Amino acid sequence: MPRTPAPPHSRLSRDTQRLVKLSQSLALSGSRLEDIYWENLLAAQLSRLLQGKKNQSIENALDYLLPNDINAYEILVEQAETHSESTSLAVDGQAYDVLMFAAPILLWTRYQLPADYSLERSAQEVRNQLQAHILAPGAKLAILNELVCFDQMPQTFHDSRTWTHRLGQTALGQKAEACELRTPESEGMLADARFIVGAIAVPKGEPLFRWQNDSAETPITREQCLQEWTQACAATVTPMFTGCTIEYLQPDAYYVNNREADRRIRPLALKAAVTWLQTVAHLPGNELRATIAACGDSVVEEYRVGFSTRNSNDVIYGSIWPILSKEEAVADSVNAEQADIPDEIAALLSELDVVDVRRLSGLYGIEFCDDCGAPYFPNPLGEMLHPELPEEIDLDPVNLH
Repeated sequence: MPRTPAPPHSRLSRDTQRLVKLSQSLALSGSRLEDIYWENLLAAQLSRLLQGKKNQSIENALDYLLPNDINAYEILVEQAETHSESTSLAVDGQAYDVLMFAAPILLWTRYQLPADYSLERSAQEVRNQLQAHILAPGAKLAILNELVCFDQMPQTFHDSRTWTHRLGQTALGQKAEACELRTPESEGMLADARFIVGAIAVPKGEPLFRWQNDSAETPITREQCLQEWTQACAATVTPMFTGCTIEYLQPDAYYVNNREADRRIRPLALKAAVTWLQTVAHLPGNELRATIAACGDSVVEEYRVGFSTRNSNDVIYGSIWPILSKEEAVADSVNAEQADIPDEIAALLSELDVVDVRRLSGLYGIEFCDDCGAPYFPNPLGEMLHPELPEEIDLDPVNLH
């Protein structure tokens, strides 16, 4: 998300200026034939930049367009994602369409999330279930042998393109380098999103998913595919998550499912925090106070919710509600007094029986403890404090794994 104002158009590099021009031209197009003309030029420019590892040129163009031309911004985001998560590969003279996909698994618990997310022992069964319930007949498939989290997945369009090519080559039986996975920092988390990530390869122009088959007398729907996938995962994946509440989302294209999982995990993380306080820490909702503060440098980057008890201003626990997109950041910063997210957080806390909910005005810094790295959370007085549970409460969540 942008932390500084977009540079004037004249200060943008030539590569970035061309991206801006092509995106704006496509936004102004008045016919499908003109759309195709600009889309082809934009695709060629994006392909050249991605191959040259010039991801910053794309980011600079997005930062410029967001406050200046939202229609062109949305077009460039869509095109950059499309050319990062999909490609064409040829094997033995046959051209294939390749799509990187993600199958999100949302987890939350009042105990502790597992430490092991390896799929080594169940990878073949997962592939079989994807072939049976999600992929179109004849589609080729490759998946990572680990359930990955947000921090382990590609952080740039170029990185996504690299994963797409490598997984696509693997799906087509070609030798490919492994996708590099970072070690995530997930200690103490009560809610998380994990992903089965892979690539689907089909002969050019053929369907990728079962629900694309409209030639059958009774075409299968997305809803039916999800239901069958969820039932299949109950036997294959669910046993990995003892003591967790699990939600399986529809396997689909990589970026759209990243956003959907991001959106869906935010309320689950807050629910997990409140549930843990109420059950493990034995603090009912009427004994809790929640304080909501917008945090960031120049725009809202996240909301932090600090929990304290009714008779104290000490912060005993906290939950972070991240901002998911540049659009969301700008909307909440520009319309801070009318922002929807704090109202959404307050409504969810009310549903969880937290009676005393307060919202601080203004923008607070993103502060962390210098010693342990823990984020600071707001108390009712507007102070950002290190969360400290009372001594009589057991600090460690129960580990069932």
